[in-house]
Amino acid sequence: MESLPEPLLVQILAYLPAVELLLVCRLVCSQWKNLIDGATLWLLKCQQEGLVGEDAAEEGAENWQMLYFLHRRKRNLIKNPDGEEGLEHWVDVENGGDGWKIEDLPGDFGKEFPSDEVHKYFVSSFDWCNKSQVIDLRAEGYWEEIMDTIQPKIVVRDWYAARCDAGCLYNLKVQLLSETEEVVAEFASDTIAVPQDNEGEWTEITHTFADYGPGVRFVRFEHGGQDTVFWKGWYGARVTHSSMTIEP
Repeated sequence: MESLPEPLLVQILAYLPAVELLLVCRLVCSQWKNLIDGATLWLLKCQQEGLVGEDAAEEGAENWQMLYFLHRRKRNLIKNPDGEEGLEHWVDVENGGDGWKIEDLPGDFGKEFPSDEVHKYFVSSFDWCNKSQVIDLRAEGYWEEIMDTIQPKIVVRDWYAARCDAGCLYNLKVQLLSETEEVVAEFASDTIAVPQDNEGEWTEITHTFADYGPGVRFVRFEHGGQDTVFWKGWYGARVTHSSMTIEP
Protein backbone atom coordinates (compact mmCIF):
# COMPACT_ATOMS: atom_id res chain seq x y z
CA MET A 1 0.00 0.00 0.00
CA GLU A 2 2.90 2.34 0.73
CA SER A 3 4.02 2.16 -2.91
CA LEU A 4 0.63 3.11 -4.36
CA PRO A 5 0.30 6.60 -5.86
CA GLU A 6 -1.92 8.76 -3.63
CA PRO A 7 -4.64 9.29 -6.30
CA LEU A 8 -5.05 5.51 -6.59
CA LEU A 9 -5.01 5.06 -2.80
CA VAL A 10 -7.76 7.69 -2.46
CA GLN A 11 -9.91 5.84 -5.01
CA ILE A 12 -9.48 2.58 -3.07
CA LEU A 13 -10.30 4.22 0.27
CA ALA A 14 -13.41 5.83 -1.23
CA TYR A 15 -15.01 2.37 -1.58
CA LEU A 16 -14.81 1.74 2.18
CA PRO A 17 -17.72 2.57 4.54
CA ALA A 18 -17.53 6.10 5.94
CA VAL A 19 -17.54 4.89 9.56
CA GLU A 20 -14.54 2.65 8.88
CA LEU A 21 -12.71 5.53 7.25
CA LEU A 22 -13.18 7.85 10.23
CA LEU A 23 -12.83 5.41 13.12
CA VAL A 24 -10.25 2.94 11.76
CA CYS A 25 -8.45 3.97 8.57
CA ARG A 26 -7.84 7.52 9.72
CA LEU A 27 -5.74 6.15 12.60
CA VAL A 28 -3.41 4.02 10.44
CA CYS A 29 -0.83 6.71 9.66
CA SER A 30 -0.47 10.41 8.98
CA GLN A 31 -0.70 9.90 5.21
CA TRP A 32 -4.05 8.11 5.48
CA LYS A 33 -5.31 10.72 7.96
CA ASN A 34 -4.48 13.53 5.54
CA LEU A 35 -6.16 11.73 2.64
CA ILE A 36 -9.31 11.01 4.65
CA ASP A 37 -9.44 14.60 5.86
CA GLY A 38 -9.05 15.87 2.30
CA ALA A 39 -11.66 16.97 -0.21
CA THR A 40 -10.96 14.43 -2.96
CA LEU A 41 -12.06 11.33 -1.06
CA TRP A 42 -15.39 12.79 0.08
CA LEU A 43 -16.07 14.24 -3.35
CA LEU A 44 -15.62 10.72 -4.76
CA LYS A 45 -18.01 9.30 -2.19
CA CYS A 46 -20.60 11.99 -3.00
CA GLN A 47 -20.23 11.13 -6.69
CA GLN A 48 -20.69 7.43 -5.89
CA GLU A 49 -24.01 8.31 -4.21
CA GLY A 50 -25.07 10.46 -7.16
CA LEU A 51 -25.16 13.61 -5.03
CA VAL A 52 -22.95 15.64 -7.39
CA GLY A 53 -21.82 15.41 -10.98
CA GLU A 54 -18.44 14.39 -12.33
CA ASP A 55 -17.51 18.04 -12.95
CA ALA A 56 -17.87 19.15 -9.28
CA ALA A 57 -14.90 21.10 -7.86
CA GLU A 58 -12.81 19.71 -5.00
CA GLU A 59 -12.67 22.88 -2.90
CA GLY A 60 -14.13 22.60 0.62
CA ALA A 61 -13.25 19.26 2.18
CA GLU A 62 -15.55 19.84 5.15
CA ASN A 63 -18.50 20.68 2.91
CA TRP A 64 -18.20 17.47 0.86
CA GLN A 65 -17.87 15.39 4.02
CA MET A 66 -20.88 17.11 5.62
CA LEU A 67 -22.93 16.75 2.43
CA TYR A 68 -22.20 13.02 2.39
CA PHE A 69 -23.15 12.47 6.04
CA LEU A 70 -26.29 14.62 5.87
CA HIS A 71 -27.47 12.64 2.85
CA ARG A 72 -26.79 9.31 4.57
CA ARG A 73 -28.58 10.37 7.76
CA LYS A 74 -31.64 11.84 6.04
CA ARG A 75 -34.81 10.30 7.48
CA ASN A 76 -38.07 11.32 9.08
CA LEU A 77 -37.33 12.37 12.67
CA ILE A 78 -41.02 12.42 13.65
CA LYS A 79 -41.84 9.16 15.41
CA ASN A 80 -45.20 7.45 14.83
CA PRO A 81 -46.30 10.00 12.20
CA ASP A 82 -49.34 8.04 11.02
CA GLY A 83 -50.86 6.71 14.24
CA GLU A 84 -49.72 3.12 13.73
CA GLU A 85 -48.65 3.11 17.40
CA GLY A 86 -51.62 4.98 18.79
CA LEU A 87 -50.48 8.18 20.51
CA GLU A 88 -47.04 6.74 21.38
CA HIS A 89 -44.21 9.35 21.20
CA TRP A 90 -46.65 12.30 21.14
CA VAL A 91 -46.54 14.57 24.20
CA ASP A 92 -48.54 17.50 25.60
CA VAL A 93 -51.60 15.74 24.23
CA GLU A 94 -54.74 17.88 24.56
CA ASN A 95 -57.87 15.75 24.16
CA GLY A 96 -60.66 18.24 23.66
CA GLY A 97 -64.19 16.95 23.14
CA ASP A 98 -63.96 13.17 22.81
CA GLY A 99 -60.19 13.42 22.26
CA TRP A 100 -57.93 12.12 19.51
CA LYS A 101 -58.82 8.90 17.73
CA ILE A 102 -56.88 6.81 15.20
CA GLU A 103 -58.85 5.62 12.16
CA ASP A 104 -58.08 3.59 9.04
CA LEU A 105 -57.90 5.33 5.69
CA PRO A 106 -59.97 6.49 3.90
CA GLY A 107 -62.42 6.73 6.83
CA ASP A 108 -66.09 7.72 6.63
CA PHE A 109 -66.70 10.49 4.08
CA GLY A 110 -62.94 10.63 3.40
CA LYS A 111 -60.48 10.23 0.54
CA GLU A 112 -57.53 7.89 0.14
CA PHE A 113 -54.11 9.34 1.00
CA PRO A 114 -51.80 10.12 -1.98
CA SER A 115 -49.25 7.51 -0.79
CA ASP A 116 -50.05 3.79 -0.53
CA GLU A 117 -47.62 3.55 2.40
CA VAL A 118 -49.96 5.46 4.75
CA HIS A 119 -52.83 3.45 6.23
CA LYS A 120 -54.03 5.42 9.28
CA TYR A 121 -54.60 8.96 10.49
CA PHE A 122 -55.32 10.89 13.69
CA VAL A 123 -58.72 12.60 13.89
CA SER A 124 -59.77 15.37 16.29
CA SER A 125 -63.10 16.00 17.97
CA PHE A 126 -65.63 18.79 18.64
CA ASP A 127 -63.27 20.74 20.93
CA TRP A 128 -59.63 21.59 20.26
CA CYS A 129 -57.23 18.62 20.16
CA ASN A 130 -53.48 19.19 20.17
CA LYS A 131 -50.28 17.11 20.30
CA SER A 132 -46.55 17.65 19.87
CA GLN A 133 -43.11 16.08 19.70
CA VAL A 134 -39.72 17.47 20.69
CA ILE A 135 -36.80 16.16 18.62
CA ASP A 136 -33.37 16.11 20.27
CA LEU A 137 -31.04 16.77 17.34
CA ARG A 138 -27.89 15.66 19.18
CA ALA A 139 -29.52 12.35 20.11
CA GLU A 140 -30.46 11.86 16.44
CA GLY A 141 -26.83 12.28 15.35
CA TYR A 142 -26.76 15.95 14.35
CA TRP A 143 -23.99 17.27 16.54
CA GLU A 144 -23.28 20.91 17.37
CA GLU A 145 -20.70 21.48 14.63
CA ILE A 146 -23.19 20.53 11.91
CA MET A 147 -26.04 22.62 13.30
CA ASP A 148 -23.91 25.70 14.08
CA THR A 149 -21.52 25.74 11.10
CA ILE A 150 -23.30 24.06 8.21
CA GLN A 151 -26.82 24.98 9.36
CA PRO A 152 -28.51 22.39 7.13
CA LYS A 153 -32.07 22.96 6.01
CA ILE A 154 -34.76 21.76 8.42
CA VAL A 155 -37.80 20.77 6.39
CA VAL A 156 -41.16 20.12 8.07
CA ARG A 157 -44.28 18.73 6.41
CA ASP A 158 -47.76 17.80 7.56
CA TRP A 159 -50.96 16.61 5.89
CA TYR A 160 -54.50 17.48 6.91
CA ALA A 161 -58.01 16.81 5.65
CA ALA A 162 -61.65 17.15 6.68
CA ARG A 163 -64.60 14.82 6.34
CA CYS A 164 -66.70 15.71 3.30
CA ASP A 165 -69.72 16.29 5.53
CA ALA A 166 -68.08 18.35 8.31
CA GLY A 167 -65.98 21.50 8.40
CA CYS A 168 -62.84 21.70 10.53
CA LEU A 169 -60.02 23.90 11.81
CA TYR A 170 -56.32 22.97 11.67
CA ASN A 171 -53.00 24.58 12.53
CA LEU A 172 -49.30 23.78 12.68
CA LYS A 173 -46.50 25.35 14.73
CA VAL A 174 -42.81 24.39 14.60
CA GLN A 175 -40.12 25.92 16.81
CA LEU A 176 -36.33 25.64 16.65
CA LEU A 177 -35.08 25.62 20.23
CA SER A 178 -31.73 26.27 21.93
CA GLU A 179 -30.07 24.13 24.61
CA THR A 180 -32.18 25.95 27.21
CA GLU A 181 -35.28 25.61 24.98
CA GLU A 182 -35.43 29.27 24.03
CA VAL A 183 -37.03 29.89 20.62
CA VAL A 184 -34.41 30.53 17.91
CA ALA A 185 -36.85 30.49 14.97
CA GLU A 186 -40.53 29.68 14.53
CA PHE A 187 -43.07 28.86 11.85
CA ALA A 188 -46.76 29.11 12.71
CA SER A 189 -49.48 28.60 10.14
CA ASP A 190 -52.72 30.49 10.25
CA THR A 191 -55.63 28.54 11.67
CA ILE A 192 -56.89 26.96 8.47
CA ALA A 193 -60.64 26.56 8.10
CA VAL A 194 -62.04 23.87 5.81
CA PRO A 195 -65.74 24.42 5.07
CA GLN A 196 -68.49 21.86 5.47
CA ASP A 197 -69.44 20.01 2.27
CA ASN A 198 -65.81 19.96 1.05
CA GLU A 199 -64.10 17.40 -1.18
CA GLY A 200 -62.29 15.61 1.65
CA GLU A 201 -58.96 15.95 -0.17
CA TRP A 202 -55.65 15.68 1.70
CA THR A 203 -53.57 18.88 1.70
CA GLU A 204 -49.86 19.17 2.43
CA ILE A 205 -48.39 22.07 4.41
CA THR A 206 -44.62 22.53 4.43
CA HIS A 207 -41.97 24.95 5.66
CA THR A 208 -38.16 25.04 5.30
CA PHE A 209 -35.92 26.64 7.93
CA ALA A 210 -32.60 27.97 6.54
CA ASP A 211 -29.96 30.43 7.75
CA TYR A 212 -31.43 30.22 11.26
CA GLY A 213 -28.15 30.92 13.07
CA PRO A 214 -26.16 28.89 15.60
CA GLY A 215 -27.51 27.28 18.76
CA VAL A 216 -30.35 25.06 17.52
CA ARG A 217 -30.47 21.84 19.58
CA PHE A 218 -34.16 20.81 19.56
CA VAL A 219 -37.16 21.07 17.26
CA ARG A 220 -40.70 21.21 18.62
CA PHE A 221 -43.43 20.08 16.21
CA GLU A 222 -47.03 20.81 17.25
CA HIS A 223 -50.32 20.50 15.40
CA GLY A 224 -53.99 20.30 16.21
CA GLY A 225 -57.56 20.77 15.12
CA GLN A 226 -61.26 20.35 15.75
CA ASP A 227 -64.55 20.26 13.84
CA THR A 228 -66.70 23.33 13.24
CA VAL A 229 -70.09 21.62 13.45
CA PHE A 230 -69.63 20.54 17.10
CA TRP A 231 -70.93 17.02 16.58
CA LYS A 232 -70.14 14.51 19.29
CA GLY A 233 -67.51 12.03 18.14
CA TRP A 234 -64.69 12.46 15.64
CA TYR A 235 -65.65 14.86 12.87
CA GLY A 236 -62.67 17.24 13.17
CA ALA A 237 -59.39 17.74 11.34
CA ARG A 238 -57.60 14.60 10.22
CA VAL A 239 -53.78 14.63 10.27
CA THR A 240 -51.17 12.11 9.17
CA HIS A 241 -47.73 11.57 7.60
CA SER A 242 -46.06 14.35 9.61
CA SER A 243 -42.35 14.65 8.88
CA MET A 244 -39.21 16.56 9.78
CA THR A 245 -35.97 16.02 7.87
CA ILE A 246 -32.48 17.53 7.99
CA GLU A 247 -31.31 18.13 4.43
CA PRO A 248 -28.12 19.40 2.72
